[in-house]
Amino acid sequence: MSRFRPSAARTLPPTQSGLTFAIGLVLAGASAMATAAPQSATGAAQAAADATTTELDAVLVVAQRANRVSNGATNLDLDIKDTPQSISVVGSELMSQFNANSVNEALRLATGVRVDEWETNRTSYSARGFDILNTQIDGVGMPNSWGIATGAMDTFGYEKVEVIRGANGLLTGVGNAAGTINYVRKRPTNEAQGMLGLSYGSWDTLRAEADYSTPFTVDGTWAGRVVAAHEDGESWLQANENSRTYLYGVVDGQVGENGTLAFGYSYQRAKSDGIMWGALVFMNSDGTQNEWPRDATTTQDWTYWNTTEQTAFVEYTHQLGADWQLRASYNYRRGEGDDRMFYAYDGLATGLDPDTGLGLVGYPWGGRDESDAHLGAVTLDGRFELFGREQQAMLGASISRAESNGWELSADFSSPAWGPLPPFPYPTDAIPEPAWSDPSLYSVLNQRLKRVFGATRISLTDRFNAIVGANYAQYRRDGISYALTFDQTTSHTSPYAGLTFDFTDKVLGYVSYSDIYQPQDQVDANDRYLDPSKGVNYEAGLKAEWLDQRLLTTLAVFKADQQGLATPTGQYNEFGQTIYAPVDVESTGIELEAVGRLTENLDLVAGYTAMKLDGLNGDDTYPWVPRRSANLVLSARAPGYAALSYGIGGRWQSGISNTESSGFKVRQDSYAVVNGFMAWDFVENASLRLNVNNVFNEKYINTLRYSGYYGAPSNYTVTLNWRF
Repeated sequence: MSRFRPSAARTLPPTQSGLTFAIGLVLAGASAMATAAPQSATGAAQAAADATTTELDAVLVVAQRANRVSNGATNLDLDIKDTPQSISVVGSELMSQFNANSVNEALRLATGVRVDEWETNRTSYSARGFDILNTQIDGVGMPNSWGIATGAMDTFGYEKVEVIRGANGLLTGVGNAAGTINYVRKRPTNEAQGMLGLSYGSWDTLRAEADYSTPFTVDGTWAGRVVAAHEDGESWLQANENSRTYLYGVVDGQVGENGTLAFGYSYQRAKSDGIMWGALVFMNSDGTQNEWPRDATTTQDWTYWNTTEQTAFVEYTHQLGADWQLRASYNYRRGEGDDRMFYAYDGLATGLDPDTGLGLVGYPWGGRDESDAHLGAVTLDGRFELFGREQQAMLGASISRAESNGWELSADFSSPAWGPLPPFPYPTDAIPEPAWSDPSLYSVLNQRLKRVFGATRISLTDRFNAIVGANYAQYRRDGISYALTFDQTTSHTSPYAGLTFDFTDKVLGYVSYSDIYQPQDQVDANDRYLDPSKGVNYEAGLKAEWLDQRLLTTLAVFKADQQGLATPTGQYNEFGQTIYAPVDVESTGIELEAVGRLTENLDLVAGYTAMKLDGLNGDDTYPWVPRRSANLVLSARAPGYAALSYGIGGRWQSGISNTESSGFKVRQDSYAVVNGFMAWDFVENASLRLNVNNVFNEKYINTLRYSGYYGAPSNYTVTLNWRF
């Protein structure tokens, strides 16, 4: 008998899925300083032509800090309106208003992004029907081939979160048709300022945070910032408790007359007890669907999953004359994990007995993992004259490597944690913790990536612009995974092209094309890695500014043909891992978004996505992906009393389904979750805010991606902030 035959959730080894985000090659976008606007620095230098060296240095630092913009999908200095792709931004103010203290909560505020928390500690993000497999921090890419984030990343160290939807071959070198998430770190400010916050909420959740920035020199050429947060609390799920500590420090400043230097370090330690590995089984053997209590869980009290993430970076930018900049950066990331887990699955693949609740089988697992990743990148970008017009260009190269190791701890086979379980739902102390073996190495992964990339924006007329670029990437991986030994090298050149046309000074039309190339970590029936997924992505749209440029609207239509995409077959190999097959999938759809200020006191974020997915199963391909979704956020200050602010935000999605191992289909109908806040600046530098999530107490299964459980019921948080 096989040791276990769990659902797809088990097929992602906990240590491998936990470390794929950390071990992923640190792909090169531009360095964080690449987001500084060359034109802004040039303008500052020209304005200070007669100033002293000290004054010039200070002005350059101000320009570098104050004028960072997203380099979008091209690594060029383009505003969001001028970029021929769809981009959404979730700023720190919006995150603060809606108490979005984790990345999962922040991404729920972004248009077109699906957040699938299919276990308590593992989450997948998707857009346009595909998993988002690339994330960045300050433009430096961290590829995540499984598309899974382990634990809850704190957002307090980030100024904003950007989501670039669509293919990202030029930006990161590899990618699919979903998009890229870019987290933009907080940087030192030019004046001393600070903030302290304390909050308390449902399930005895307590959070404290501090943020302080100050110049180190009288002329402001050097400054530093430190950020800290700690959160601890229980959950609506039985036995589940979580704590998270986050620290971040950064220093930046002027080096000589033309250089800027920045370096920083971050640390996060997350601890979770009573975690779910896999989640609920919803179907009975007679084909009926169970409705469990909202706090239902398959866990046991002795389970835990602890992670530690450390990052360090250094960046140098040098101004080469008035129009060009050279940037060099190095990024380092280390991840560590330690876990004891308990999996409960439909052992006979028949569904649960509707009368007795029997049918679940237990599988305990323990593990430990560690990973290190390094990236070095150099980019050159600037402006030049051609056809009597100013043009832009960017060239770059990078090299990266990552090493990771995973160890497995086997549970004593005499333990009652193996085999048939009591009727569900069972108590969280029903099964004693098994004895564990010494750790044994089961996974070694070494990865290397070399990249050369470039892009240019050519202004053909006052209204017509062309953007073209290409990326060459050589990727190698070698190592072992259980009985699989591998040593693979692949290379690919990805082109990118876009056209923009200004119909008026407020309305821009665009079309874009991007290549798709994504190495895959899934294996076939012969334990062989699937070939990279390839394809093309097309997008066309209109972007328009309204209300004196306070409001930006985007209408986009997209089509992506993704070939050879790893898709689970429902079968398992001898190690209990899912066998995957390459499948061609086509995604087509439309997106609408409106972001900005409607009046002096009213802000708006609204979005809508409708799409079709067609593949192996026709229109029923990936049925866990909602075909329609919408988001709306309205935040305002009370007219005549600016000290009072309030807002409401919500997400709606159409129905989803998936087939459990029993062959029966579990369904979740369409639903909406509404959140709200009210804040009062009761004195000049202090505020009190009340957040209420799931205002109407909607009961829903949060995802059916691999497995799922019920989302949080109505809950509240009260926060006191003091600014100084």
